[in-house]
Amino acid sequence: MSKSNSQPVRPWCPFCGENISPPVEPRQRKMDEFKLGRCQCGALYVSDPTGHNVGAAMVECLVRACDDNWDLAWDLDADEDYLTNRLDNYDEPTHQIVETRNLDGRAVRGVLYFVRVNSDVNDLTAKISRKDNKSAPPPALSIPAMEPLRKPDRKKQRATKLMVKDLADEENVLVLVDLCFDDKRTIRFMQRLLYEPDYEQRMRYINVIAQVCGRYSTRHPGAISDLLHRLYEACSDSAATHWGLVEAIGAIIAERTDIFGAFARHLLMFRETPATRVSVLWSLSEIARHRPAIIRDAPFYCLFNMLKHPDPATRGHAALLFGLIQADEVKNQIKELLDDEAIIIVYHHGRPQTTTVKQIAQEALKRIDEKGENNESE
Repeated sequence: MSKSNSQPVRPWCPFCGENISPPVEPRQRKMDEFKLGRCQCGALYVSDPTGHNVGAAMVECLVRACDDNWDLAWDLDADEDYLTNRLDNYDEPTHQIVETRNLDGRAVRGVLYFVRVNSDVNDLTAKISRKDNKSAPPPALSIPAMEPLRKPDRKKQRATKLMVKDLADEENVLVLVDLCFDDKRTIRFMQRLLYEPDYEQRMRYINVIAQVCGRYSTRHPGAISDLLHRLYEACSDSAATHWGLVEAIGAIIAERTDIFGAFARHLLMFRETPATRVSVLWSLSEIARHRPAIIRDAPFYCLFNMLKHPDPATRGHAALLFGLIQADEVKNQIKELLDDEAIIIVYHHGRPQTTTVKQIAQEALKRIDEKGENNESE
């Protein structure tokens, strides 16, 4: 996340915006001249304390990101198979970014160089192999394909609030992604759509925003990380209206759990607020549809009491979530909902689906039982 401050600040990952730990000496020293570290989003980074060996740092970081597979590293295509970034003015001894380039009379010229590979190393290896074997089947991709670069000589558009709203009304994701590349204000204008008073229309906007952010983040994850930080800050402002903020956070994370999955656990902070209780459960459910392990790694047990909540929407969304993560810990509590005929509305892909708490509980128990059957077969 971009930081502009004359005071030294802790380094952050330019891809996900989270603070990073100090780089350390690698366990196995081969060609290694640099300390290295890994962000929670998967990005690898190395430290060049002098700033004079950035080229060597780039090579080492890329090779390390490819599990020390030199052949693979040289065959990868920049901006398609991996992204790079850097933080300048890094002081390795104190692990700080010093914009003034001087700390206690000492010059600061270090560089943190980042590489983030866009697919699993095995998938990349298979991709390189397919260059020689066109008939080989493509690997299963767990993340969006890299967004193609726009032609530099094309006429760029200037975004306006009305233009962005009209495109969102049409659910024209492709043109909105183009507009993001042309004008960075597009993301801000999309954020304004969250204050739409009609809930159903707002959920359609959130679906569009998430898709646009998912595609744009393949090239510019830092911009989407900044958006998530702004949404969280707005949620924490007691004087602000929380319309759509929590749902937008969940939908965006769900589109790119590989980068922004670490943001998910912070949603739990808003679980006890009546205005955001169901929103939190819905958001966690959307994330769980794509990557349930993220929710299971969070302290989700604090949501167990939601299954007995007097509000049927809360009970239903809680059962939905626990079914998606196959939480056998609450199987008996979910069984108690099998007689619950309360009607609720669950949104998916921006569209409302009318169901009952009973139907959700039945589906949740089915998912949990499938987990038990799989464990027995193993």
